[in-house]
Amino acid sequence: MATIDALKGPTLLPQGKGATSVVLLLHGYGSNGDDLIGLAPFFARALPNTAFYSPNAPTPLEGMPGGYQWFGLGNYDPGAMMRDPQRMTETFRALRPGTEAAAVVLNTYLDQVLAFHSLKADRLALLGFSQGTMMALHVGLRRAEQIGAILGYSGALTGPDRLAAEIKSRPPVALVHGDADPVVPIQAMIEAEHTLTAVGVKYDSKVIRGLQHGIDGDGAQFGADFLKKHIG
Repeated sequence: MATIDALKGPTLLPQGKGATSVVLLLHGYGSNGDDLIGLAPFFARALPNTAFYSPNAPTPLEGMPGGYQWFGLGNYDPGAMMRDPQRMTETFRALRPGTEAAAVVLNTYLDQVLAFHSLKADRLALLGFSQGTMMALHVGLRRAEQIGAILGYSGALTGPDRLAAEIKSRPPVALVHGDADPVVPIQAMIEAEHTLTAVGVKYDSKVIRGLQHGIDGDGAQFGADFLKKHIG
């Protein structure tokens, strides 16, 4: 039987029967898999036959017990981006090398999960929050076998200037963002929409008024409906 050991983290499996789809929940910077797995019971109401995997990112954060990162943030400065939106493209371009390095292990993990459940790529969705959204978009759009869906909360596209040359598949995408987000400015979602449009990726999006850096009930329901439509 296939093993799943590229990454470790909590899971929620359907009861009494095998999974017919899988959702990978990818947490944000400084968090861990225990954070997003808390969403799984809510999404499982819409997807009762789905297995949910919430892995820890590959790199522990020094000085932050239990915290992990997909990649380092370097000189990431959301305040500077909000003061000068022209800095946004360069900021997310600079995060590209870290995204690429983490994508290697995430792709291996994704392959292992699919093999373990004997599922095809189109039965898998990537759900990310913040840095996890950056990983979901990077990996999901560069897989030769198209996955079922990408759902991103409060995130961005890293290396947007390279996507047109590297995209290999176009799964449906949904983006959710608070318009009061002080960590990843709402403009990051708008820029991602422009890039996705340019490369022919169909997407849905939802702006949550007054929401800062998080996932609220409206955003969660929007995401559940989207996932049910595509992998339910």
